[in-house]
Amino acid sequence: MENIAWMAWTLPTAIFFVLLATTLAVMTWLAVAYPEAERVGVLRIPTTRGDRLFISLILTAVIHLLWIGFVGTDTIATLPIGEGVEISSLWLASLISLVSAVVIFRTV
Repeated sequence: MENIAWMAWTLPTAIFFVLLATTLAVMTWLAVAYPEAERVGVLRIPTTRGDRLFISLILTAVIHLLWIGFVGTDTIATLPIGEGVEISSLWLASLISLVSAVVIFRTV
């Protein structure tokens, strides 16, 4: 573990990487089980599931960077678990990103 000590391995970091790996596994399974077909959405360009995932991931990064820049990462709540688990306002940005990803997959 010494060679990865530079990384801030926190619960949100672990959740991010687990969800990213799960998303890639599900997208791979979908590509094998249900071959992709391009479709034209509101952007008026043909996109596949992979294209829509890429657009969603880029938009998620932009949403989080803008959130950190304008709102910050202040604590919005503390859960009474153990010594108290602080909930960052960054979880709201994650919720916004999830909603935007659903919209992208439905309309783009």
